[in-house]
Amino acid sequence: MSAPTIVQNLVERITANVEHVILGKRRVIQQTLLALLCEGHLLIEDVPGLGKTMLARSIARSIGCDFSRIQFTPDMLPSDVTGVSVYNQKTQEFEFRSGPIFAQIVLADEINRATPKTQAALLEAMEEKQVTVDGTTYAMARPFLVLATQNPIEYEGTFPLPEAQIDRFIMRTHLGYPDRAHEIAILESQTDHHPINDLGQVVSAEDLTNAQDAVKTIYMDDQVKSYIVALTSATREHGDVYLGASPRGSLALFKTSRAYAAAQGRDFVLPDDVKALAVPTLAHRLIISPSARIKSVDPGTVVAEILNTVPVPGTRVSENR
Repeated sequence: MSAPTIVQNLVERITANVEHVILGKRRVIQQTLLALLCEGHLLIEDVPGLGKTMLARSIARSIGCDFSRIQFTPDMLPSDVTGVSVYNQKTQEFEFRSGPIFAQIVLADEINRATPKTQAALLEAMEEKQVTVDGTTYAMARPFLVLATQNPIEYEGTFPLPEAQIDRFIMRTHLGYPDRAHEIAILESQTDHHPINDLGQVVSAEDLTNAQDAVKTIYMDDQVKSYIVALTSATREHGDVYLGASPRGSLALFKTSRAYAAAQGRDFVLPDDVKALAVPTLAHRLIISPSARIKSVDPGTVVAEILNTVPVPGTRVSENR
């Protein structure tokens, strides 16, 4: 079976399964799966009650992975996330008791309600797939996904994510309110019990890791790579941007574009794949200048404007002609 077929089949099976619980949000479900295929992490920013927690639980059940939920609060300590070493009087040795970060699918719920010090406890796990406590390093199991949720920062009792933290998320997306038809369907689906109780496993963790490896074989032409770098560079030169996307942003767009192409059943990346993911991959990495912020300039609008101005690479002419 070809690499694109492996990825496409997995995405379709998980998406169809999750849609029994999360109705009318196919785009967000597939973006979550793209982050998982790229071995990255996803930030969902939205108001409470839209199904962010159910999305994480549904995907974990569909894959059969270990699931952990961390409910962030202002009084939470870093050790509440990573774990702590406890002295055992019987053995007269310290024993490590792992924290909730040691799971394959981790829901960091309302991450912006924790202090920056506690938020930073996730950095090593997200970037290096390991946690260091008291000088000892513990590896994370594969696959590993942090699906973080946050409420808009204008709500009371929240702390904006530091730039270093938000840059670790490969994508940021929004669930949004369902339309009326889907909201009625949600009411009907929960008449006597929640549909997640009936959700079963449709793929294995091994299937997912195989798909993750398959994504790495997807071909990207040098012109498309140059297009990605041109888009990222344009964010650094835009007049409304104080701080543009770093090379980590280029790498994120490179990875997500390959995963998107594979999910479409192709073994090569098109410029349209890059354009489809530029906003959710790059927008959250931009810091808008104070003067532009006064005018309510949105990072997503800036990226969309850049997509309209940066030339799309054309078809390469064969040298044999």
